[in-house]
Amino acid sequence: MIQHNPLLNLIDIQNILGDSGESLLHHRCQTIPASRLHVPSPTVVSDIWSHSNRSNRVLRNLQAIFSHGRLANTGYVSILPVDQGIEHSAGASFAPNPDYFDPENIIQLALEGGCNAVASTLGVLGIMSRQYAHRIPFIVKINHNQFLSYPNTFDQIMFASIDQAADMGAVAVGATIYFGSAESSRQIQEVSEAFAYAHERGLATILWCYLRNSAFKTADADYHLAGDLTGQANHLGATIEADIVKQKLPETNGGFTALSFGKTHKNVYTTLTSDHPIDLTRYQIANSYCGRVGLINSGGASGDNDMKDAIATAVINKRAGGMGLISGRKAFQKSRDDGIALLHAIQDVYLLDDITIA
Repeated sequence: MIQHNPLLNLIDIQNILGDSGESLLHHRCQTIPASRLHVPSPTVVSDIWSHSNRSNRVLRNLQAIFSHGRLANTGYVSILPVDQGIEHSAGASFAPNPDYFDPENIIQLALEGGCNAVASTLGVLGIMSRQYAHRIPFIVKINHNQFLSYPNTFDQIMFASIDQAADMGAVAVGATIYFGSAESSRQIQEVSEAFAYAHERGLATILWCYLRNSAFKTADADYHLAGDLTGQANHLGATIEADIVKQKLPETNGGFTALSFGKTHKNVYTTLTSDHPIDLTRYQIANSYCGRVGLINSGGASGDNDMKDAIATAVINKRAGGMGLISGRKAFQKSRDDGIALLHAIQDVYLLDDITIA
């Protein structure tokens, strides 16, 4: 495998981060020590999954993800996810760059962007599978929140089957659970059954561990992004045997205490976390079986400072002990060249030895 050198150096990263660079690049975690974590490594499949109940076929497909793209053989992943045509409507997602109404351009962006894999819908990947399934690992998203019902409702329902994903040559399936929602118990059962069958078919599993409940957003804070609640969502995801969990970057904490529900412990807010985003993300990783189940953070919506925001998220994830980034809208809602440059910049964070585990 060709080894790729980073295009950006540490000084470039510091300049992009600006005033936040010192805090993010030089923070030392005083909460959960890195020695307690299983951090990404080139031998992650052998170190972690070869001891599990996953079959040889699952191990092979996990290795396919870790062996592709600019981050090949590092233990880190950079994934392009484009399921927003259903999750947010095709118009809202692709109007900024109509090229991406065409599924081939989605896969080409992942290839040229040096990604480990491309995650998308049954339709997007299926219509291009004979041309591209052997060229880049496919991750088929099997459930979605469709956005055409009126009034809008929020419920993840099955759009695809495990057999359809396996038959097109995918290496993994992805699913979302809206933890905390009224429908979450049904979604947990559905996805757990789907993931069990995916493992039987030899496919790896990735879970979008998102929170969804209007009560989680108050006048004081949006606890959908709380470290304690997102951490518990990760723990539930690991429990139903997700091989990788996808989570939003934590921006606050104390959801359990502020909303006065569930069970928690004072140590969560004193010795196991702090207000620093790296420490909050490390708590997410601790809940993901101390990193045995890799944490990938999402890139979020496109905005005015996409490059800075993407670099910051990558630095936080890596220094916390995470496994990588899954960034979509920041990449495909702009020109091809700008999208590739952003994906490469994210990957450079993981390629730079100067950016270490905190």
